[in-house]
Amino acid sequence: MADVQTVNVRPPVWALIVAVIIGGFFYIGGKHIEAEDDPSDEGTISVSGDGRVFAVPDIAELSFGIQTGRQKTAAIAMERVSDGMKAVFDAVKAQGVEEKDIRTENFWLNPSYDWATGQQMLRGFEANQSLRVKVRDLDKVSAVLAAATNAGANQAGSVSFTVDEPEAKRAEARMEAIKEAKEKAEKLADELGVELGEIKSFSEGGGGYYPPVMMRAEAYGMGGGEDMAQKQTPLPAGEKEITVSVTIVYELE
Repeated sequence: MADVQTVNVRPPVWALIVAVIIGGFFYIGGKHIEAEDDPSDEGTISVSGDGRVFAVPDIAELSFGIQTGRQKTAAIAMERVSDGMKAVFDAVKAQGVEEKDIRTENFWLNPSYDWATGQQMLRGFEANQSLRVKVRDLDKVSAVLAAATNAGANQAGSVSFTVDEPEAKRAEARMEAIKEAKEKAEKLADELGVELGEIKSFSEGGGGYYPPVMMRAEAYGMGGGEDMAQKQTPLPAGEKEITVSVTIVYELE
């Protein structure tokens, strides 16, 4: 039987090196194509805009109330604050304010102490109740305050003016902000020599604020009595600024 001989042919080393180099070029080229086709790598432009409109307030909110000071018993303190607030409530209603626009803002009854010879001594009780009143006729704001104080209110918080339904004005401010942002984006795209694509994201912020008119009892002469019979402090409402800011991100074509 004839002998069977096996011949192993090995490729030269230079052939293996060439194969590795060629494979590397194909790998790098494939990755380059993948990067170009990756949609997450598309360019974008982010712009912002601000819009503001002015509205004349049509609502005023007032806060005032009664503090009894120290009374001998809790029952007396409660009676004083109850009788006093009923008089204030009736006086405010007499100015044309509806019951639905009057609500209790705060109420408390606390013991009152003194310190004597290092010990806490109970000396009585104090009660307090305050109202939050919404006045829809701004011409009556001062009259309502005067009526409340004449009826016995001796505590005041603040007077603030606002717009009852601000959403319509806010929509106007939003449209101004969007218009400004769009104009910015178009100008920037023109300067860069690119075309704007679809809107990728939109966000909104901002809000209107009108600082309240603060009034202290001492300045207004609160404390009730005949001295307040004809005193009415002018309280102009002015205008409320409503602002909206937007940010828009555009894709580039």
